[in-house]
Amino acid sequence: MVPGPRPKLKTVYKKARTIAPLHTSGPVAIVSDGSKVVTCVAEDALLTDVVTGIQICRFVGDTQSITSLCVTPSDSHLLLFTSAPSLRIYEVPSSSGARVVHPVRIIARAHDAPVHVCTVDPTSTYLASGSADGVVKVWDISRGHVTHLFKGHGGVVSALAFNLARDPSSVSQERVWQLITASVDTRVRIFDLTSTLAKDQGALRPVAVLEGHVSVPRGLEVTLDGKWLITGGRDSVVLIWDMTSKSPVGKDQGGRKGKGKDFSPALAKTIPVMERVEAVGLIRSDESNVGPSTGLTGLRFFTAGEKGVIKVWDAKEGTCLYSLGHEEGSVSEDQEDPRQIVDAFYVSSTSTIISVHADQNILFHSLDTRSLTRQLIGFNDEIVDAVFLSEADSHIALATNSSLIRVYSTVSLDARLLSGHTDIVLSLDRCARGRILASGSKDRSARIWASSPPESSGGDGLPGGQQWGCVALCEGHAESVGAVAMSRTVGDGQSHPQFMFTGSQDRTIKMWDLSDVPLAYDISRSGDDLPQKCKSLTTQKAHEKDINSLDVAPNDKILASGSQDRTAKIYEVNYSPGKGSRSAHGELRLLGTCRGHKRGVWSVQFGRTERVLATGSGDKTVKLWSLDDFSCVKTFEGHTNSVLRVDFLNFGTQLVSTASDGLLKLWSVREEECIATLDNHQDKVWALAISADERTIVSGAADSVITFWEDCTEEEERDKELKREELVLREQEFMNYLSLNDYRRAIQLALAMQQPGRLLSLFKAIRSTSSRSDSYESDMSSVTGNAAVDEVLRTLPGSDLARLLRYVRDWNSNARTSEVAQGVLFAIIKLHSVDDVVNAFGDENQETALASLGQPAETDSGKSGAGGTALKELVDSLIPYTERHLSRMDRLVQESFVVDYILSEMDDGMFDGVENNAMDVDVVVET
Repeated sequence: MVPGPRPKLKTVYKKARTIAPLHTSGPVAIVSDGSKVVTCVAEDALLTDVVTGIQICRFVGDTQSITSLCVTPSDSHLLLFTSAPSLRIYEVPSSSGARVVHPVRIIARAHDAPVHVCTVDPTSTYLASGSADGVVKVWDISRGHVTHLFKGHGGVVSALAFNLARDPSSVSQERVWQLITASVDTRVRIFDLTSTLAKDQGALRPVAVLEGHVSVPRGLEVTLDGKWLITGGRDSVVLIWDMTSKSPVGKDQGGRKGKGKDFSPALAKTIPVMERVEAVGLIRSDESNVGPSTGLTGLRFFTAGEKGVIKVWDAKEGTCLYSLGHEEGSVSEDQEDPRQIVDAFYVSSTSTIISVHADQNILFHSLDTRSLTRQLIGFNDEIVDAVFLSEADSHIALATNSSLIRVYSTVSLDARLLSGHTDIVLSLDRCARGRILASGSKDRSARIWASSPPESSGGDGLPGGQQWGCVALCEGHAESVGAVAMSRTVGDGQSHPQFMFTGSQDRTIKMWDLSDVPLAYDISRSGDDLPQKCKSLTTQKAHEKDINSLDVAPNDKILASGSQDRTAKIYEVNYSPGKGSRSAHGELRLLGTCRGHKRGVWSVQFGRTERVLATGSGDKTVKLWSLDDFSCVKTFEGHTNSVLRVDFLNFGTQLVSTASDGLLKLWSVREEECIATLDNHQDKVWALAISADERTIVSGAADSVITFWEDCTEEEERDKELKREELVLREQEFMNYLSLNDYRRAIQLALAMQQPGRLLSLFKAIRSTSSRSDSYESDMSSVTGNAAVDEVLRTLPGSDLARLLRYVRDWNSNARTSEVAQGVLFAIIKLHSVDDVVNAFGDENQETALASLGQPAETDSGKSGAGGTALKELVDSLIPYTERHLSRMDRLVQESFVVDYILSEMDDGMFDGVENNAMDVDVVVET
């Protein structure tokens, strides 16, 4: 058999995309069409495209946490308040060109206390903000000043809403423009904004005070025609108020006489919702059916709160029509449910309700299909493991510092959460071409997960129709399950895993029978149905300390385990599937122990084509072991901290490893050296996953960042080949120009190729040619001795001139090339003004910025300032060497006089005598 060609080494993996923290804490805002979301990460706000998951821009903060933010209905401005408390106004970019957005206006002391709620009126003209000291301010956004100031709230302002009635059927010409506020004193106040403070001091007081809640109102919304007000609070009720009712009393509920005395909204309906309400909103698509004659008929609204679900209600009947989302199990009163909803938004254009949860997740529910269409995970915490799912590697599962497993789509940020474990998930593995997922947890159990068939997944699955659920449970360990490994081959005639191994902190390895585990998740079963329990086939006391990693050989005949006891052990796997009445049988037999690491073994991995085992250890090394005699055949050194994960690439000719130093390293097994280092993490890289085609490597770290690395080896080689061909052609052109004495094009080409060596040789040749040329005397008027070269130096573009001066600086540091450097420098000074040289460096800086960041051009003043700084640095480096060369030349001149004197003293007048005799001979001849 003729061996095939050796596979080419993969040498370049470039960062294709990352999944970074999207929302860590704080408020959230949605643009009017729901296509973009504004979230808070640390002290900055991020604008993210919902469909692609790509970050559009970052709004720079002021090192203070963000307490409240909102986007104008026109999507033109973002307004946010920080804990300072300051108001910062940003312009929302219309495209993804600008990566960093700075505020267009900053009001340093907008309130005297932190602002927790703010909203913008429908015309995008005015901003209302409520602070913790009970003060409400109305701002003119374009001018940045306060137009109204309202006090008297009995504590923190909890909700705000504008009432700008827009009823085209109304015959009344009276303008209705009101601000509705709620505070922790449980009262809802209505202020009239049409009265100016200068003409009516009574406008400071509310025209009505609504008392009906017994706890904090958190949601306010008014119908578009201004006839109905809906309020929801933490007292678990929703109140509907009739805003058109008139009261014949002499005083309004604000306690003052005069204007507004006939305005007193009446309570029309009380609806108990049986949960603390955090957000209330109207379903505006049905609001066209609401009118004076129909009353509440057709009016629908939604509530969101502590149970983590969206409920849609019929206002007339006071009944819940349907719920969106899954209600979580109850928690104790002293514990906050992490799945509860803290805010919710309704997008009428797409008929979508967006809910923001306390665990930093953002869910998109479609009212048309009544299902979950998209979920954005705000924060993943520490990522400890990752595996690809599905046959096409279209999804990836992540184990984070949580009991929930994250399943991401690899093409977007859309994700789903798999709940089942009661403690942190520590390890993941897959089988059956990515259709089966196994997980091990601190709850001392392992679970088997399967995807539903695409045709039966409903609307809550990921793109592609997949929905995952738990189908089997493995219980029996006494401590945390830190490692899982499934069989690599499948049973006869079906894609079914045969067995699974689990390793635990109790230092044992258990073998589980998976022959009866279903391959598909049935979404029609009720939530009360318990998953199937797997049978343990054998239990092996394996190590003296915690077991960190397990791996099954590609033929399912060998198992490897790595432990904190600094060893890796190899076991023979004997498995007999059950037939008829006979049950499945399995056992492990120790074959050998790999000793040599000085610290615990964090990862073990079998080679896919050869009988070798790779191990990564806390001693900062990767070792390759032979499975024939269990000896170490190779050691790879290069990491500066513990090696946490290791895997094979490229038919076993390469290794990839991750470590606590935040780096990924690509190794050549044959050469035993590091080929490439990948750097995009700031903390321990625990997770490593490689796609089936090996074009994508996914790494996840303790810094909550997931990085997708794409294989660009072929593209890099093609680029290098194209550059090499271009360089050869340019070098040939350069030689042709030299042979034709076309110095202008030769200099320009050498500068374009950025080859200072060729440029130095060119100037040397020009100087030597000019000194020997018959026309040298005719070119004495030129600075360089060649008029063509003078013209080239005089007309050089700014960036080329700056580059040439940098080459001159480098040449000037060497005595052998200083003559050429001084000549070129002299020519530049004679042929260019100081302003030309300064602007040249400014042009260079500008071109560099445009090429790297794509930022707009700088102003002339900024360009001159940058050029002046660069020129000063260049002059500072030129002066010391120039002074040194001048001193050297002075010494040479002085030494030449000494040589002349010595020669004159050495001849003892001999040469003078010869000269006198010659003169006498000449006289005699003439006579």
